[in-house]
Amino acid sequence: MENINKLEKLVADYVQASRGQVDMKKFTCYAITYHSTAIEGSTLTEGQVYDLLDQDIPAKNKPFSEQQMVIDHQKALIYTLNRANEKQPLTEQLIKEIGGMVIRNTGSIYNTVLGVFDSTKGDYRLVNVHAGARTFPNYSKVPDLMKSFVEATNRRIAEAKTFQQKCEAAFYAHFQFVSIHPFADGNGRTSRLIMNYLLAAFDLPVFYVYKSSRISYIQALEKARETDNLQPFYSFMFGQYKKFLEKEIKAV
Repeated sequence: MENINKLEKLVADYVQASRGQVDMKKFTCYAITYHSTAIEGSTLTEGQVYDLLDQDIPAKNKPFSEQQMVIDHQKALIYTLNRANEKQPLTEQLIKEIGGMVIRNTGSIYNTVLGVFDSTKGDYRLVNVHAGARTFPNYSKVPDLMKSFVEATNRRIAEAKTFQQKCEAAFYAHFQFVSIHPFADGNGRTSRLIMNYLLAAFDLPVFYVYKSSRISYIQALEKARETDNLQPFYSFMFGQYKKFLEKEIKAV
């Protein structure tokens, strides 16, 4: 509880420091895009991401698809935060819109024996997916899992009163969504956007998982899945939140 109280104090300090700082908020969004796309394989440096998003300067000698990934993510992030500021309810339709935007220029239309689906429009997958040794739920289970996910997340949103409960609701949504993996691609990026959607809707600062923490991030996700206990993931995410807030406050 003491650590949570310290973190809540950091949030208050960050809000005070960032008040009226338009550039600070803009560059935080750029940083969110940099770290989220880097976790998923983009090789653009932080400076190249900022140049691309702020001045429309393409990164030299970097794949065009990775630059499209960055641009798509930034647009999806702004859309997500705007919906959160409007206090739009979390729905499957909203999630599909965000997921489609994340891979608008890098996704594909899939022709399968079960039919055609378009990942750029946020269609749920009709194929099975895996990441390393991790196999995600069968495609046939995705619609019911997503319906339950939205219902459970909205209950947590309604019940969250304290700072800790609000953060854990956001981290819960992050974990559960990426564990379902409803899309053919872009699930990691979308899960982190959904997390920030909840934080913004709660009027809390948005943040990012650090690229340098990628391995620890994956390990926290796996440990939570293996033990059926979200506490390892919550602890990791609170640590990332603290790291972000301290860095930003110091910068100001």
